[in-house]
Parts: sequence; C-alpha cells; structure tokens
Amino acid sequence: MTPPDDKLGAAAERAAARKTQERETPEPSLASRLGQIGVLGWAIVTPILLCLFVGHWLDRALRTGVFFSAPAVMIGAGVGLWAAWRWMHKS
Repeated sequence: MTPPDDKLGAAAERAAARKTQERETPEPSLASRLGQIGVLGWAIVTPILLCLFVGHWLDRALRTGVFFSAPAVMIGAGVGLWAAWRWMHKS
C-alpha cells in the first residue's frame, strides 16, 4: 500500500482495481438491456391496468361514472413507478 501523501500512486491503484473489475464483470449485452427496459415497462403498466380494471368494475357495479376509475389509475401509476424505482435501485 502506498503512503497517504502519494496521491498519484493511490490514483494508479484505484485505476488498476477498476480495470480488474471491468475485466471480471463485462458490460451486459444489448439484448439484456432491452430486456431490462421491457421489465421496467411492465412493472409500470401492470399495476395501472389492474387498478383500472378494479376501478372500472366498481364504477359499473355502483353506477358512479369514473368516480373509482380515475383515482385507481393514479394509484396504479404510483405503485408502478414505485416498483420500477425499487427494481432499478436494487443491489
């Protein structure tokens, strides 16, 4: 290990460690990245559609127009965006 005042040596060690890590863990393929985008899309859309279905069912059963559908879409969007955020930031 280099002394603390040797900034150039410490920077070189960090660069070497990054190069080693890059070789050990290669960049994901294009297909993998596209798959991640698809998962994110479905993570957002699925809760919206489920909440819309429940809201529409309640509106038809209670004959309330869009009283339940509109807030259900907003709730579904919130849940979907929260799920996508959690999926993107998992370690």
